[in-house]
Amino acid sequence: MTLEQFKQVWAKAAVKTEAREKDYSALDAAAGGDGDHGEAIVAATKALAAAQGDDFKSLLEDMVSHLESDVSGSTSSLYGTLFEGMADAVDAGKTELSAEEVAEVFAAGLEELGFATKAKVGDKTFMDALIPAIEALKAHAAEGEQAMFAAAAAAAKAGSEATAQMQAKYGRAKNLGERSIGPIDAGSASNADIWSCFAEG
Repeated sequence: MTLEQFKQVWAKAAVKTEAREKDYSALDAAAGGDGDHGEAIVAATKALAAAQGDDFKSLLEDMVSHLESDVSGSTSSLYGTLFEGMADAVDAGKTELSAEEVAEVFAAGLEELGFATKAKVGDKTFMDALIPAIEALKAHAAEGEQAMFAAAAAAAKAGSEATAQMQAKYGRAKNLGERSIGPIDAGSASNADIWSCFAEG
């Protein structure tokens, strides 16, 4: 994956999330959240798409800076932590990453994110899409980028759809108890759409 390809993915993600903003917010409200996830993820993806850098490390660091300065809330904070871990895992000067390196960088970001949230698969959060996607990256990296990202997108979508049967354990939605079962988690839905941009790109 080249630096330019990575940038293009986030440009696509900003467009896709904006197109589905109302859908995300409706899911968020239905599951007992604030009903503002659409606005939050659109702001986050736009901030990520606006970042600049001459190599992966500087770009990822600027993505973190844009999230911290341009966006507020838990969504930007969690994505910021993910990208901070990714930035730390990339050597300065790298403008192209192999499939294996991409998987390693995302895995490092997920590890860093683990220090910020204890949410796991089954807790009805965006981690239900993110964790399976990154696991798929690692499992399919040897098959090349196209197969790797296709597998990640499929895993993220399946993980997101599975949240419909889960009871929320984090955020305002956890206060609903069993009543949170039914809607798909909004954060997982938007994350799955982002992975689809990687697969398409």
